[in-house]
Amino acid sequence: MIDKTELERVINEALEGTKMYLVTLKVSKDNIIDVALDSDEDITIDDCVAVNDAVLAAFDRDDEDYELTVGSYGITSPLLLPRQYRKNIGYEVEVLTGDGRKLKGVLADADDEGFVLTMTVKKKLEGKKRPEMVEEQERFNYSDIKQTKNIIKI
Repeated sequence: MIDKTELERVINEALEGTKMYLVTLKVSKDNIIDVALDSDEDITIDDCVAVNDAVLAAFDRDDEDYELTVGSYGITSPLLLPRQYRKNIGYEVEVLTGDGRKLKGVLADADDEGFVLTMTVKKKLEGKKRPEMVEEQERFNYSDIKQTKNIIKI
C-alpha cells in the first residue's frame, strides 16, 4: 500500500511556490488515491496535471499499482481549513453548529482558531413596537462547527 505520509510530502513539495494547497488526501486499501486541492486563486487543469505528474514520478506504478485522481476542491464542498475560511471572507455561507443550529450569514473574519459570521436577524428593540431586522455578529471556533458551506446564488 502507498505510504500516505510520503505521498503527502511529495504533493506538498509539488505545491511549494504556488498559491495552491492540499485540502484532502484519501488513500484506500486498494491504493485508490484521491487528491483535492484548493487555491487562493483559480486552479487550472494544468495545475492538477503538474501535481499528478509529481506523484507519478515519485511512485513507480511498476513497483506498486495505484489509481490516482487529482482535482480541485469543489465550490459546493464544506470548508475544512482556516485558509479556506479566510479565502471566503465576504461571501455568504451556511453554518451547521455542533448544537444543531443552522445559520446563514456573511463570513466577516477568520483566523486559525475560528471565524466571525454576520447575520441579519429579526429582533425586538427597546422602545419599538415591532421587531426589526438587525445585523449581529457571532464568533465560532472551528471545533464547535459541524459544517460550513458556501451559498451559491444563480
